[in-house]
This record gives sequence, C-alpha cells and structure tokens, in this order.
Amino acid sequence: MDSQTQPDGTLTFDECWELLANDTVGRLAVVVDGHPEIFPINYVVHRRSIAFRTAGVTKLWSALSERPAALEIDGYDPHTEEAWSVVLRGDTQVIEDQADKDAVDSLGLEPWQPGEKANYIRLSARALTGRRFKVNRPDVWATRAQDRRRASFE
Repeated sequence: MDSQTQPDGTLTFDECWELLANDTVGRLAVVVDGHPEIFPINYVVHRRSIAFRTAGVTKLWSALSERPAALEIDGYDPHTEEAWSVVLRGDTQVIEDQADKDAVDSLGLEPWQPGEKANYIRLSARALTGRRFKVNRPDVWATRAQDRRRASFE
C-alpha cells in the first residue's frame, strides 16, 4: 500500500491524478437523450484536466452543451495483487485555443481509431475519487484463463 493511501484504500487527490496521467484509455460516461452512454476514449492529462479528441456527434454534442460527464479508469497489478479504480466527474467543454490544442498534441494525444478527430474536448474535474484494494486470490483451477489475477500465480 502506498504511504499516502488511506487504510480503507481511499486514494489521495494526487494519487488519482498520477494514475490518470499514467494511463491512456478510459470510459467516458455522458447522458444522451435522457439515458447514460459510455464510450472508450484515449486521453491525456493536461493542466489537471482530461483532454481527448473526437470526430463529433455524441461526445462533441455533450461538450458543446457543457453537460456533466464522468471518466473511469481501473487497473490491476499482479505483483502486488491490488486493483484500483479512479472516477473523475465534471463538465465538458470544447478546447478552442490553438495553443492548448498544440500542448495537448505535444503530450502524445493521437486518436487510436481511424478517421479525422478534429474536435478537442476537455473534461474538467469537479470531483475526483479513487480506491485501491487487495483482490481475492483466484482459484487457479476454477478461474477463467483470461483473469488477470492468475498472472501472479503462473
């Protein structure tokens, strides 16, 4: 357990940002036509916010409407047998300033999916939470081969 992590597994604000900065893919949740939608996005951390690019449609519409959104990332370390999860909740907005776009690009933000992704979106944090926890040891005989927990035993 990290020296900053609370005994109950709660991550500090800085630990959450560090995990966000060290990851590249998250799940963006937005409300569309009154119901939640979730999209995988690749992103970078820029000025303590999340920046990503999109072709438009749903994610751009949400950003133009400055609607609330959430981003979730999680992971598992087979060496420590710990999992973690970080959730950022906030508001989206379109990045208009070319200097900000250039700064985001310099951080390596490049779309994974083919096609033009000319719209830059920022998700600014209103709330940031995370936790780390020990996972149960897998029953190697009964656990699916794809279960990441098995890596610590094989």
